[in-house]
Amino acid sequence: MTNEYRHIPVLLAECLEQLALEPNQTFVDATLGGAGHSLEVARQLAPEGVLIGIDQDDAAHAAAAKRLNEIPDDQRPHIELLHGNFGDMDELLLSAEIPGVDAFLFDLGVSSPQIDTLSRGFSFKEETAPLDMRMNPGKQTLTAAEVINSYNAQDLTRIIRMYSDEKWASRIASFIVKRREEKPFETSGDLVDAIKAAIPASARRAGGHPAKRTFQAIRIEVNSELTVLKRGLEAAVRWLNPGGRLVVISYHSLEDRIVKETLAAGANRCTCPPDLPVCACGKKPVLEIVTRKPIVPTHEEIERNPRARSAKLRVARKL
Repeated sequence: MTNEYRHIPVLLAECLEQLALEPNQTFVDATLGGAGHSLEVARQLAPEGVLIGIDQDDAAHAAAAKRLNEIPDDQRPHIELLHGNFGDMDELLLSAEIPGVDAFLFDLGVSSPQIDTLSRGFSFKEETAPLDMRMNPGKQTLTAAEVINSYNAQDLTRIIRMYSDEKWASRIASFIVKRREEKPFETSGDLVDAIKAAIPASARRAGGHPAKRTFQAIRIEVNSELTVLKRGLEAAVRWLNPGGRLVVISYHSLEDRIVKETLAAGANRCTCPPDLPVCACGKKPVLEIVTRKPIVPTHEEIERNPRARSAKLRVARKL
């Protein structure tokens, strides 16, 4: 375990190419983390550009500020770090008095430091970790423990199935409800034990750790991740300057689906019935999709950083 906020930026070279930034432009890193991507972007923007970093994690802010402040003055653009969730993009950028943005980067998913920090409770590998899973403990009240200990079987089944496509969702929910009648769930190990008991031994032999999908589903529920993602992407599209780029890295199918749907909606805003021969709504596209197929990591990158394995990068340009 480590308290250091480590972060290996995924698809770094590909992101820099797709952001296509110039020295005098404004860039928003909507998922700042440890500034892995922003550290390299800063050099492209220096000295007249603007770099805005957004993150709700205090440890990320401290680590990012330290790394970005180490950039020599003549290689550093104007940098402003904002504390908050990218779902509140409008409020954050209004507070920073930003007139428009030339490029956004969203690097979705849980960062390595969050997973590796025992007290955060994101990892199913740490048996003594508390069931927390909040991205922003200072402002969020709902925890994984509350979800596990208070949601009824129907709601648990719904979120586990919907947010992870877990085929044993109903059985897992049933086992959770039965076990908590004896004693409330307190640690990650408690939840892992219930999940393992629910999934037949033959099904546990393939597909990785049996608790992986359920932990993902609970994390998404605790942080309202999919709702926040859609709101943040839609705000980013509004803030983009003409010609500006939206670059998004997703790590699971639910995220990727929202990204695809949001970009597609911006690229085809017509709301007329499909059988209408001529558009009557008058709504014009606001985006051009740059990547018809997602950009994925090379085998070499996956070997260096296994957490990049499921990454998909999609890009759109503001018309």
